Amino acid sequence: MSGIERINPPELSPPTGFSHAVTATGGRLVFLAGQTALDADGKITGDTLPEQFERALTNLLTALRHAGGTPDTLARVTVYATDIADYRTQARELGRIWRESAGRDYPAMAVIGTTRLWDEQALVELDGLAVLPR
Repeated sequence: MSGIERINPPELSPPTGFSHAVTATGGRLVFLAGQTALDADGKITGDTLPEQFERALTNLLTALRHAGGTPDTLARVTVYATDIADYRTQARELGRIWRESAGRDYPAMAVIGTTRLWDEQALVELDGLAVLPR
């Protein structure tokens, strides 16, 4: 048990692809740096948002796994996207990618629009916070 509880009050709009609140107790914090679609050679892979999202999520989950965590220990993920309209259009596909990689439990999430990311070819970046059991 990770000590994470997802809270989605019935008074709020039903969450789709996120949780309204997440509590975390009794664990060790893991701060996950922003991950883009970089491959092991430091090159951005994928030409579309879904391709880059999948690689960025894989990179984030790889860092988390090496820190001793699993997707269910994610308490918070922030997504930075260079094209919010495209993100909204692709939301169904991005949700499918998330579920296949990280499962059906969503952390507290935010999507933030930005004009560009560190790597000019990057369309999306994800960072996160996980709480691992002691």
